[in-house]
Amino acid sequence: MNTKTFLPNSLKELMLPSALGASLPLAWLLFLILTKEDLFESWMYYPLTIIPIGGAVGGSFFYLMGFHWFPEGKSKLIAIIFSTILYFLGLWTSAVMAFVITGHWN
Repeated sequence: MNTKTFLPNSLKELMLPSALGASLPLAWLLFLILTKEDLFESWMYYPLTIIPIGGAVGGSFFYLMGFHWFPEGKSKLIAIIFSTILYFLGLWTSAVMAFVITGHWN
């Protein structure tokens, strides 16, 4: 009898997708900050923490949808497309939230 659980058996399985999901926006933000002419300012801490957290949540959701909940067939393709859209929507939402907190979203 093959029983599936809602979450993986160990949280260690979610660490790699979370790290990969957080590394993409963190690398992009660091690139933008380091190429900027101004110095690093204290308001930049909020986007550097909130946006990668959103990416980590999105990466975990992508893994769960595409590889744990729907591991095969057409449902896997639909789950991957849907979770990719939700990943970028989550990144955008976390970016808006971070810049609203700092007062830089106009």
